[in-house]
Amino acid sequence: MPENKSHVPEEELVATPLSGAAGGVGGAVGGNQVEYELQTWAVEPAGGTGYVDDDVAVQQFTQLEQVWRRFRRHRIALVGATMLGIILLFAIIAPLLTRVGPTAIHLDWLSSDFNNPGDTGPTLANFPDRIMGVDTVGHSIWADVIYGGRISLLIGVGASLLTMIIGTSLGAISGYFGGWVDLLLQRFTDMMLSIPFLPLMIAISAIIEPNPALHQNAGFTITFIILAFSLLTWPGVARIVRSYYLTFREQEFTEAAKAVGVNDFRIIFRHILPNTFGPIIVLFTLNVAGFITLEATLDFLGLGIDFPPTPTWGNLLTNAQDDLLIGHWWWATFPGLFLLLTVLAINFMGDGLRDALDVRSKE
Repeated sequence: MPENKSHVPEEELVATPLSGAAGGVGGAVGGNQVEYELQTWAVEPAGGTGYVDDDVAVQQFTQLEQVWRRFRRHRIALVGATMLGIILLFAIIAPLLTRVGPTAIHLDWLSSDFNNPGDTGPTLANFPDRIMGVDTVGHSIWADVIYGGRISLLIGVGASLLTMIIGTSLGAISGYFGGWVDLLLQRFTDMMLSIPFLPLMIAISAIIEPNPALHQNAGFTITFIILAFSLLTWPGVARIVRSYYLTFREQEFTEAAKAVGVNDFRIIFRHILPNTFGPIIVLFTLNVAGFITLEATLDFLGLGIDFPPTPTWGNLLTNAQDDLLIGHWWWATFPGLFLLLTVLAINFMGDGLRDALDVRSKE
């Protein structure tokens, strides 16, 4: 161990006798300076005039600061956070980044030669509206992509948030109370897990599609997709949260809260829930990426949102599949690229958050 540093010479410390009156219980400290330092050096704070020891100084951080320090050391997670931040910024300020709407048709941008579609490809003309080219009816791909990001991200975040609320609440109640409550909720969870997602969505879409008032209503379709994703995917979250509550309900802090008369629901949501924030946040981020991809899958199957009038990355890819055969590569490339980068960025962030929120990880 490093030797403690003091500005008092060693020979002076040895040679100076201690006063019998100094250091006694209730007695005054002796007037001798060396004697005073011998009695006070161990309790003076670092940086004081009598004792300085930089070797044993400890810097303390709050839990949030420790999470940030671990997260910023995860380089891939920082790259993902930067990518996601840029894509979110594009979606939020979309009206400032384009002079046309996603449904605006510009016939003057279309190529007059059907066999030579290169004129409708990416160009700096009419910047920035044509930097990603135009589709076969004169829509700006740039406007479609950044406006479509709003809907795709809204569905991903909204569905994931609602899934977390339902799954966390039911999982917490099930794991904490146990007994018949746990048995009933787990059997209900098993029943929900047994429902096949895609066949159910196809059956519901077959009912909705003949009704134009519902099928062409973007607000209804978005709300329906968010609710469908949440109501059919919360059981996985509930199972994970329940496993944590089964452990934490036996811990000393839970027993102490019960002993002083804290009610059960306050223990569940005030005392135990903060200890499960780590896995819940990681699940939230990963579910956002999963729901964005799932929404694109539904659009590709013709079960999602129609464009026009409402663009999403999924229906842009759906509309582009035939045009790839005639050389319109840009119509599918740019929506697919944004979808790929968003999912990668969220997964990178989820990986970094998992490590940062792990209390067992080393600094």
